[in-house]
Amino acid sequence: MRVALRPRSFVRVSGPAAEEYLDRMVSNDIAALGPGEACEALLLTPKARVIAPLVVLRRGHDDFLLLTEPDLGERVRAELVRSRFAAKAEIEPEEHTSHVVFGGEGIATRDYGEPAAEVLDEPLRPTVSAEELELLRIRAGTPAWGKEIDDRVLPAEAGLTERAVSFTKGCYPGQEPIARLHYRGHANRGLRVLELAELPTPETELVYDGKTVGRITSVAAVDGGAVALAYVRREVPEGASLELAS
Repeated sequence: MRVALRPRSFVRVSGPAAEEYLDRMVSNDIAALGPGEACEALLLTPKARVIAPLVVLRRGHDDFLLLTEPDLGERVRAELVRSRFAAKAEIEPEEHTSHVVFGGEGIATRDYGEPAAEVLDEPLRPTVSAEELELLRIRAGTPAWGKEIDDRVLPAEAGLTERAVSFTKGCYPGQEPIARLHYRGHANRGLRVLELAELPTPETELVYDGKTVGRITSVAAVDGGAVALAYVRREVPEGASLELAS
């Protein structure tokens, strides 16, 4: 069994108004979840910048567990508490461990390009290193917080609207700019997986036909070169040969 440690922070949202409150705060339709079901979602600013990517697990009728990145747990908790007002919902951190089990059962994840699930609080021994897990993520084209996802990036640019946004649910912070871009426009750039002959550093610019058209966001070494994730302008043809800026 292939197992990798998945560092996480966890926030519990529970109480009579937990479903209603979360549903108007995050980008996906969490009211549609049944007990034991999970979905990806985003906590956004009113201008649709990402505060935190989330996995929302419904543990019971009025009990939800939010999985986020290790350094975002307190920010998620504080943001939800600040906006709670009179909603009858308890918002507190919880402590858990999370592992990715390839081919296993749990909270399904498509982050690594093959069937896998996050499993909580099991005494598992990792057999896949953090470096191997990062390589799988990059090859799968999955955006990561602090690399592909930051306050410079819109969810559509990172491919997050397909994964973590419902266009049929009620209002939430950031909904208007996300819907406007989805229905009336398009993202000017998107994520691409690149095969490289050398190992560049993140933020290295990419050049096509003499013009800067993108930037490297994540990179991992492989035999004889590197694989990278990069934001590239949409007008650049798929399969185009790009150069690293000197």
